[in-house]
Amino acid sequence: MGKFVITTRANGEFQFNLKAGNGQTILTSEGYTTKAACNNGIDSVKKNAPDDDRYDRLESKSGKPYFNLKAGNGQIIGSSEMYESVATRENGIESVKKNAPDATIDDQTA
Repeated sequence: MGKFVITTRANGEFQFNLKAGNGQTILTSEGYTTKAACNNGIDSVKKNAPDDDRYDRLESKSGKPYFNLKAGNGQIIGSSEMYESVATRENGIESVKKNAPDATIDDQTA
């Protein structure tokens, strides 16, 4: 089962990583100024992850596929790592769809 891990960045902002059952990070958030905003981001990922229309399938300047997960208002709520192929990117999206809705929260900032 997946889990959201909340950490603090060097600049004091909060962020979360969604990790798959194997511990691999499959989605990373932006930085949030408050923990409450970070938790709202997690709630948004849980809500939007099952909807395929919320994923922007993109390619980096170096040609590596990746994706962003967007909320209903179009704001990016999480980004993936860079993948080696379109097929592995699609596997990453499926992993987010599978893991996010029921993922637990591991708050490492306390």
